Amino acid sequence: MEEEKVRLKILKSNCDIVSSSTINSLDDGCLMHIFSYLPPIPDRFNTALVCQRWCYLACHPRLWLRVERSIKNLAEPGVFSNIETAISAARPGDTILIAAGGNHIACNIQIKKPLCLIGGGELPDDTVLVCSRGSDSALEFLSTCKVANLTVRAELGCCLLHRSGRLTIEGCILQCEENPLDFLSCPIVSTASSSGPLSPSAFNVRGSSVSVSRTRIEGGNKAVSTSGTLALQRVRVIYARTAIFFWFDVDHQ
Repeated sequence: MEEEKVRLKILKSNCDIVSSSTINSLDDGCLMHIFSYLPPIPDRFNTALVCQRWCYLACHPRLWLRVERSIKNLAEPGVFSNIETAISAARPGDTILIAAGGNHIACNIQIKKPLCLIGGGELPDDTVLVCSRGSDSALEFLSTCKVANLTVRAELGCCLLHRSGRLTIEGCILQCEENPLDFLSCPIVSTASSSGPLSPSAFNVRGSSVSVSRTRIEGGNKAVSTSGTLALQRVRVIYARTAIFFWFDVDHQ
């Protein structure tokens, strides 16, 4: 019995070695292509912790761009000092990792290509985007995008302005600061409309919508305002000890 256990243990160890050597025998381009299929947070982030080579490949600017307020090396590819510059340089489908710590200024930044914006901290509170008074919104979306693990704070106006495309908001905090003109503030504003008499199934594929999950919404006149043909649907709220978390969709009726 003991011999059988030892034999199985050796066999498993050999399999692990073969498996490890097989994936490490792949060239950098192939490994990077595999990493591109991983969700940026937490899978691709954890991949960077395996070894020095995997860290280099998982953090390569081909996989995601980074926004860091204090850049030590201006020549480092894929690293930018502000969000607007990173969005301008990004290609459709890119992921932008916004560094935790401090506040990032975001005022009326238009996003016209499919992008994913992710906060680099453990919690959304660690990465804060601030929209100053006098701006309509922090981020304005005109394409299919995803925003995750971020805090977006608007002094007056809205945090996120949705014009078109499918917008996904996941694990964020949207805050409208209290002020005498609070009735003008709204964390999410959607002005999107359907382009024609599409069926619901067709609309979900090609049309515009907003999907919100595990998101805290604070302040403002109401959580979401719509002025197009989309309507609030499938609302779910969880009351925690210190906050209220929302799940809902803004979609074609």
